[in-house]
Amino acid sequence: MPRPADPAVRRLLVERAARMLADREPVTLRSLVEGTGVSTMAVYTHFGGMPGLWSAVRQEGFSRLTGRLAGVPHTADPVHDLAALGVAYARNALAHPELYGAMFDAGARLADEAAAGAPFERLVEAVARARDEGRLAATTDPRTLATQYWAAGHGLVSLVVQGVLPGDVLAPLSTATTVALLVAAGDGEARCRASVDRAWAAG
Repeated sequence: MPRPADPAVRRLLVERAARMLADREPVTLRSLVEGTGVSTMAVYTHFGGMPGLWSAVRQEGFSRLTGRLAGVPHTADPVHDLAALGVAYARNALAHPELYGAMFDAGARLADEAAAGAPFERLVEAVARARDEGRLAATTDPRTLATQYWAAGHGLVSLVVQGVLPGDVLAPLSTATTVALLVAAGDGEARCRASVDRAWAAG
C-alpha cells in the first residue's frame, strides 16, 4: 500500500530542489534526498517523478508571490497601490531567490497555469484602476502597460537576485523606471514620484 503524501516532506523536497538549482548543483533522485531522512520513493509519492517535482517547484514560486501580493493593502491612491505591487514582487524575489529563479523555467510544465497567471492579472487590474480613476490617460491599455511594468521590474530584480547589481540600487532604479513609465502613460511627475516613494518606504 503506498504511503500517504506528507505536506512537510513535499515542502522540504521543493525547497531543496530549488536551492540546489540556484546553486547549480546536479539534481538527481539521490542527491535530492541525501541528508533529508527521506527515501527516493518520496519523489514519486509526492510528485510522480522528477518532472512533477520541477513543476511543483515552479508552482510554489508563483504561490508565494500570490500570497505576498495578497498582503498589499488597497489605499485611496491607485498609483501607490500599483507601485506597491512592484515592491512586493521585488521583496518576494529577494526573500526566495531560489524559487524566483525556478519560476521562469518554462521547461517545467505548471500544474495550474491560471494560478501562476494570477499575479500578473492583479497587476493588470491595478493599472486599469489607475486609468479609471484619472491618474493615467484614458487611452491606456492596462494589459500593455502592465506588461511593460512587469518586464522592466523583472529585469531589474533578476540582476539584483543574480548578484550582477547590488541590492541598494533596487529601490532608486525601480522608482526611476516606474515614474518614467507612468508619467509617459499620463500621470503627473511630482504626484507620481510621491506615490512611488511612499510605496517603497512602506514596503
